[in-house]
Amino acid sequence: MPTAIITGASRGLGLALTRTLSAAGWHVVADARHETDLTGATAGLDRVTAIAGDVTDPAHRADLIAAADRLGGLDLLVNNAGALGPSPLPAVATLPVEALRQVFETNVLAPLALTQLALPLLRAGRGVVIDITSDAAAEAYPGWGGYGSSKAALEHLNRVLGVEEETVTAWQIDPGDLRTRMHQDAFPGEDISDRPLPESVAPGLLGLLAQRPPSGRHRLADWIPSPAEPVGAGR
Repeated sequence: MPTAIITGASRGLGLALTRTLSAAGWHVVADARHETDLTGATAGLDRVTAIAGDVTDPAHRADLIAAADRLGGLDLLVNNAGALGPSPLPAVATLPVEALRQVFETNVLAPLALTQLALPLLRAGRGVVIDITSDAAAEAYPGWGGYGSSKAALEHLNRVLGVEEETVTAWQIDPGDLRTRMHQDAFPGEDISDRPLPESVAPGLLGLLAQRPPSGRHRLADWIPSPAEPVGAGR
């Protein structure tokens, strides 16, 4: 059975992707900061190993890699855990530098460090690194300077990884605007019920894994398989 690590798996897109891979027969090492939230969210899912901790902690990152190694290797790393920064979203002129530093620590440095640890296993299995990004990485939206710049940095690291690694595929995945807690935090007090739920786009991961396009940027919704299509099964 193929194995994935998914960070930020206690809610939102991370949980939807965990459920999708579990149902497709994958082993999933699921990460989130709060143990109660993580174990509660993943209870009842088959082949899910829940390991709570902060992805900015080197010891926790090592624990995630060790868990995948014990399961026989690593086929997929999904760097999904992220930080929005201050809410309401501040303008660049008033963006606290320390808050931006914390956003970059979670959104850029931690995924990079986890990817570096994972590469030996991913190379052995011709695996995939997915960095979850946002259209805020490419478009200039008022208030999104901090989060968007962190995702732009993450995207560029992933693009370069894709041209450097001969046996590892690197995808920057834009899930679109979804009805998640982070998105609500970005728009406090506003009604975001018109946004689709993460579960509506999560099957796109199976389409990507089945078709295995080259390294690059993709919208998750574009890869949702039709009922007749096979689903991705890793190695």
